[in-house]
Order: sequence, then C-alpha cells, then structure tokens
Amino acid sequence: METGNELAVIRGHAELYERTWHLFTSAKTEIACAANDLFTWVSAKAAPAMPAEPLPGFSVRKLYRPAVLLDPVRAGHVRRLAEHGARIRITTDEINETILIDRRVAILAGDTAHGERSFSVVWAPDVVAAVGSLFDAAWRAATDLAGYDRELAELRTLAPRILELLGSGCKDETAARTLTLSVRTYRRRVAELMAALGATSRFQAGVRARQLGLV
Repeated sequence: METGNELAVIRGHAELYERTWHLFTSAKTEIACAANDLFTWVSAKAAPAMPAEPLPGFSVRKLYRPAVLLDPVRAGHVRRLAEHGARIRITTDEINETILIDRRVAILAGDTAHGERSFSVVWAPDVVAAVGSLFDAAWRAATDLAGYDRELAELRTLAPRILELLGSGCKDETAARTLTLSVRTYRRRVAELMAALGATSRFQAGVRARQLGLV
C-alpha cells in the first residue's frame, strides 16, 4: 500500500478489505456507493461490511448502472439490498465508482492495469466534499430502483436472445422475425440494451456483455 498524509493507494480487494474494514463497521451516519456493476467492490472472498448495529437514522445509498438488472441473479441481489433498507437508484449516466463513508472518507476505484484493481482511499476534506457533491448530483438525476426495474422487465427477458442474435451477425430483419418482433421494435430493444450496458456500438455491447457474464 502506498500512503500519504491524506491518501492511500491500495492494490486488490484483499488489501482493500484488510485496510478499510474498520471504516465500514464503525460508520455512524451513511455509506454511499456508486458502481457500474456488482464486481467493483466485491470479490469472491468478502464484501465491504456494514455497521453491525447501525444508529437510528443511518443511511445506505447505492447507485448502479442498469446492467446490474439485466441478469436475474444480480437483479435479485440488488432487490434484496433494497428489502434490507438500502436506498437504491439506477442511472444511465457515466459515474465515478466511489464509496463515501460518513462524508469523511472517500474510496475511489481505479483501473486493473496491473492485473488487479487499484483503490485510492482519500481523507482530504476538500476532495471528499467534491466527491460527495458529484455523488449527490448523480443521485438526484437517477431513477428509483422499483420504477427502473419495472421498465427493464421485458428487456431483461429478451436480452440473452438479443445478445445471441447480435453475436451471430444476422440481419435485423432476421433477428426480428426470430423474436416475433417488428424490425422497429427489435432495433429499439437493441438500443435499450446498448444503453443499459453503457455501450456505444453493438460490438461494444457484446464485449461488455461478456465481461458481465451475460453471454
């Protein structure tokens, strides 16, 4: 771990949990999390903890991209978080993958250039405040989980077949007939799927779907 007075750079989930577990379990007011999917902050071994006995008024807010709702298993996990009291919203905008703890610490997810993800843990008050402002703006513009989940229900059912047809390279007319949709409806569903995956092209949608284990 590389450290400074107000910044620590951590490599990998194992070190992240070892170095920051106490921050989660001792949180007093709020844990706010923004993530593109369920993999950024969770490894096969452990996940960031929540306080064992949250204080009255304690808040958990989670902001996700729509891709987390495309897979029934992940969608079920997100719904269970909501059932246990987390406030969850979905955004189609680009987000900075971040965790904020009591507005005094920010954990920023980095890239995987060195084979495992890096994380920056920041204590600098001005930086934490700026990250918090960005999170709040994204939160205000996002959609409540229940509403977005209903809107995505049909697309979630069609997504595996659409991805398969896109991967086969067949024409839109053929794909539409296969799904018993009009060409116009099929193309709209493809556009919706690309938006949910955060993709700007059909090829990128296929790549992103493979990364998420959807195909």
